[in-house]
Amino acid sequence: MPQQPLGEVFGFPITNNSEDATRNRAMRLCPFNNKVANCTKDKANNPLGVCSVHDGVAVTITCPIRFREKWRIATDAATFFFPEGTNWTSLVEVKLKDRDGKSAGNIDVVLVSYDDHGKLLDFGSLEVQAVYISGNVRGPFSYFMEDPPNRSDMNWKGKAKYPRADFLSSSRKRLAPQLLFKGGILHSWSKKQAVAIDRAFFKTLPELRAVPVEDAELAWFVYDLVRDDARDLYELQLIDTVYTRFEPAMETLTTAKPGAVEDFIGTLQSKLDEKLEGSEPEAVALDDVILS
Repeated sequence: MPQQPLGEVFGFPITNNSEDATRNRAMRLCPFNNKVANCTKDKANNPLGVCSVHDGVAVTITCPIRFREKWRIATDAATFFFPEGTNWTSLVEVKLKDRDGKSAGNIDVVLVSYDDHGKLLDFGSLEVQAVYISGNVRGPFSYFMEDPPNRSDMNWKGKAKYPRADFLSSSRKRLAPQLLFKGGILHSWSKKQAVAIDRAFFKTLPELRAVPVEDAELAWFVYDLVRDDARDLYELQLIDTVYTRFEPAMETLTTAKPGAVEDFIGTLQSKLDEKLEGSEPEAVALDDVILS
């Protein structure tokens, strides 16, 4: 376990006390192309400015806005969606509706191509999948923010609810449902889709069957935060791209690997034994007492 959980706060490692880092902390700024200048995570008036947390020796992205650094995710996705030389732009938080007009949620980023007269030609969707945090990350964040220059070496070991990246909840509660629901609509329209995902998160997913890029319907862009020691910064870098078909990928993500049924029967038998051993004596019917 690392000494403390915070990877980046308002865009900078907590060891960075440069002029830019100090300014960002003082003004609660987001350097990663948020919809406004300030960080708005959790609470607009008291934002939880944690961009990433330590996951062993590496850091894991826990804020989806963190993926927008220099808009690399958009330029990478555009290479999958459109031919080279295409005019395109990006639209964020685009509402998607089902056939009945009910909201199916917002698409994080939609890339659209257009002709020289501004007429839309095609589009593709880009979902950004950050990682949930289990435990209490606001505790160490608030403690650090009280005195950043003197608390970069704080020791948070042993604290209750030490925060960690929760990969399992992130895939089951967020990634799979989002892709099934919104992605199912887009797939029915035969539109290409892309996912921007953290390296550590992607490694926890079941192995997806890859296909050549020309046969792909879904591209997984796998990113990592690579530390630049000279500048005391992390930089978003694309480290892998995995191309898949949509339906086989969804089946892999949503199908649990079954264990031995004998193990489950053993669990049921144990619970049955506990219930029977702790049960109250059966009530005797009044007629049975009179007749005896």
